[in-house]
Amino acid sequence: MRKIGRKKNILALAVLGIGGLSGGLLGALWVPGAHADEAGEASSGALFETYTREETKALGLPFSEAVRAGNILYLSGQIGVKPGTLELVPGGMEAEARQTMENIGEVLAHYGADFSHIAKCTVMLADMSEWADFNKVYVTYFGDGPFPARSAFGASGLALGGKLEVECMAVLPEDS
Repeated sequence: MRKIGRKKNILALAVLGIGGLSGGLLGALWVPGAHADEAGEASSGALFETYTREETKALGLPFSEAVRAGNILYLSGQIGVKPGTLELVPGGMEAEARQTMENIGEVLAHYGADFSHIAKCTVMLADMSEWADFNKVYVTYFGDGPFPARSAFGASGLALGGKLEVECMAVLPEDS
């Protein structure tokens, strides 16, 4: 195997078709010898690249905020924290939802994308009775639509005691 960088190993992504379904499953394949550089960016010929905002890197968290594979952007779950901190914004569900969506927007903007590029969101709520409060904020980020595909479920014990977490997949513009 040829080396395509140094320091960090890279996980290769593959889409596996399933029995005539139009969709597919995302599979992960370990590629020995494929690497990213010190900043975690994939070098030329790498299968994907990672991105984390500088203020988030300073927190030393063990994940990237986004991974780009081709023109697909996989965003890690975001919660309603003030950028560069581990503090949830005050004000309850609507305030946390707004900050969560703003955090997602900042990561999208790094790639020249916006909410119109999001294809799928997964929403985790600590209390399903706050579903309507979340939706009041969520819909404002997509204008009149179209809205992305979305799944949602109730969760117990979200990070930092948050009321919600949202993770997304986006299709990036050709020129990004």
